[in-house]
Parts: sequence; structure tokens; C-alpha cells
Amino acid sequence: MKNNQKIPVVPKSLIVPFVLITSLFALWGFANDITNPMVSAFKKVLELSNTQASWVQAAFYGGYFTMALPAAYVSKKYSYKAGILAGLALYAVGALLFYPAAAMENYLFFLAALYILTFGLAFLETTSNPFILDMGPEETATQRLNLAQAFNPVGALTGLFVAQTFILSALQSDDVDASGNGIYETLKGTAKAAIKTSDLQVIRNPYVILGIFVIIMLVVIAFVKMPDTKQKGVSLDMWKSIQAIFKKERFVAGVFAQMFYVGAQIMCWTYIYQYAENIGISNIVAVNYAYTALIIFLIGRFICTYLLKFIDSGKLLMILSVIAILGCMGTIFLENIMGLYSLVFISFCMSLMFPTIYGIALTGLGDNAKTASAFLVMAIVGGAFMPVLQGMVLDIGGSGYSDVKIMGVPEVNFSFALPLLCFVLVALYGYRALKVYKIK
Repeated sequence: MKNNQKIPVVPKSLIVPFVLITSLFALWGFANDITNPMVSAFKKVLELSNTQASWVQAAFYGGYFTMALPAAYVSKKYSYKAGILAGLALYAVGALLFYPAAAMENYLFFLAALYILTFGLAFLETTSNPFILDMGPEETATQRLNLAQAFNPVGALTGLFVAQTFILSALQSDDVDASGNGIYETLKGTAKAAIKTSDLQVIRNPYVILGIFVIIMLVVIAFVKMPDTKQKGVSLDMWKSIQAIFKKERFVAGVFAQMFYVGAQIMCWTYIYQYAENIGISNIVAVNYAYTALIIFLIGRFICTYLLKFIDSGKLLMILSVIAILGCMGTIFLENIMGLYSLVFISFCMSLMFPTIYGIALTGLGDNAKTASAFLVMAIVGGAFMPVLQGMVLDIGGSGYSDVKIMGVPEVNFSFALPLLCFVLVALYGYRALKVYKIK
């Protein structure tokens, strides 16, 4: 007789731990998307060059590269819970450091705070995904992880809302006069200093509140019993595991593909504000385009997940990359609202790239997959240095966005040649996955 009993996605005994760990997906989504607008905010408040302002992303995503492997080691040697508690502690410290950074009005202090905050995110991302997979039957592991990941964009949208409502709209350094010219730049002495102090406090407050909330989460998780997931008898020899995975071309190429993809994503989402400003759209209005890009990203993820039933993952990755290349070309050569629309649409193409590259790269790695996943988290470092390169392009000719023309377009338009190149490399990985690695 056929057994019709359904296998639970999450066992009843693990509902509370599952809910708590799932909430962490929203927490790092919040941090990611409240930070993207900060590049433009710091540039205005502290009167930085585009290159200097782009170090916000370098500090933020550099933390992932620094801490992914230590996070994998901690969770492997002790437990997932230990890794998560360490991550929350680092997250809280980084967020709370915004208070002294604002008091000292020191940009490097802000960067250090973001760097430490991201140590925590690296621990959380490296640890939470496999922890969720282990919270129940293997048959429903994928469903469980998809359910948890659905809360990441909830945090991302919340982060954008906070950035728009409580930061960008409150910055006095962004005010303009009746002619549309910036007021802050024309001020001197105590008047400018007062606005600078006020605006840095505006930037500070959401992060400090976030730090307090993270501490509360840390205490709650510390006192809640979590499933015992310590891997007894598993070798802690990371070096042997690393040697093994780096002999796999599919994995090594996947790390580079992931690095370029993340770099492209962060460039497209960070510099949407500068692109919009260059065609006369203020930062607070530009957030609406960032919202739209994120919503399109979410819709694209559902659509593309469905398409994977009919199209090989490598082929779909290649197709999405080619469409993204066309979107970049529209962003570069259309010097109007259509260019901005092209930039927003690229988010649809990016929607499935991270998990698809992730899955292709880890295929066939067996017990070494957990160590390999840490390197794929480290590949997020692409979001650290590539925005800096784009900032350097924007600084050609001055700190404005259309000081010079390159190939007949303003430098802010031309700067999107960088994500275009990244998508070319991702497309090549998709092609190799289809033709060489034979990934279905």
C-alpha cells in the first residue's frame, strides 16, 4: 500500500530554530541594501571623489573575503550555532562602531566599522545556508533553503526603505536651491560643519539601532536549543580539502565567474544613483528605481527557476548573460531615461546567476563542497574592488558624472563597460558548463 504521508519541510520540533535562523537571511539582506546608497551619501556629506566614496563597497565586501574561510572552520570544528553567534557578535560590533565614527567624523572609521560588520555577514552566510539544509529530512532540504532564502529580499527591501525614508530624505547636504544647484557646496565655516555633523548622525542612527537589534537576536539564539550539527569524525584538515577542490577546473572557473558576477551586480546597484543624477533625478527619487530593480530581480528569480525545468542551467546562464550584455549596451549608449530603464532591467538577468554559478561550481565535489562553498562566499570580494574601478572611471575629468565624454558618451555611461565585461566572462562560464562540463 502506498504511503501518502507527506515529508515535512521543517519538523515540528525544529520550527523555532528554523524561524530564528531564517530571520538571519533578512538581516544580511538588510545590511546589503542599506549600504548601496551610502556610496552616494558619503560622497555628498564628506565631499569625496567618486573613487574615495566607492571604498564603502570595498570595505563592505572585503569583509566577506577575509572571513569566509575562518567561518567555515569554526562551524566545522565547533557547530553551526557557534558560527552564527560569532557572526552576530561581529555584526553588532561593526554596526555600533558607527556611533564613535560619527562622533569623530572620520571616514576611515566608518569604513572600518563596515569592514567589521561584514565579518559578521560572512560568518552568517557561510554558516546559515548549510545549517538550514541540515534542519530536517534530506528529501526536503532544497525546499527548506528556498523558503529561508525568500526572506533575504524582505530584508533587502526593508534596507532600501530605511535608506530612503530615514537617511537620504533627511540629508541636508543633498538639498538644492530653486535653480537646482547644491546648497551644501556653497556653504563655508560653521554652517557647513553643522550640516556635516547632523548628516553623519543621520547616517549613524539606523546602524546603531540595527546593532542593538542584532544583540537581542544574539541573546535569543544563544538561549534557544539548536539541533546538534557538529560533524563527528570529519577531518578538519582544510588544506587537503583546498588542494582537492582547486584541481577541479569547473570549481576554479566558477569562483572567478562568481567574483565577476557579484562585481557586476554591485556596480549596477551602486551606481544607479549616479546614473540617475546625471539625467536630473535626485537620490531620493532614484531609490524608487533601485526598488524596481530589486522587485524585477525577485520576479526574475521565480521565472528563471521555473525555466530551469526546461533549459539546462549552463544554457540559461549564458542566455541571461547575453541579455545582460545588451542591457549594458543600452545603459552606455542611451543618454536618457531609456538608459536608466536598461540599467534597471539588467536585474532580471542577474536574478538566477549567483545560485546557478554556485550549483555548477559545487557539482561533484562531495564532502569537499562545504570548504568549496567558503571560496564561493569569498568570491563576493568582486563587489569590493570592481566598484572602485568604476569610481576611478567616473573621476576621469573631475568628480562630476559627465565631465568628459568617452566614445561619445559621459563617463558615467561609459563606466558600465565594466559590468558588460563581467557579463561576457559569466556567459563564457555558462557556455563551458553547457559544452564542456555537461551540466544539466
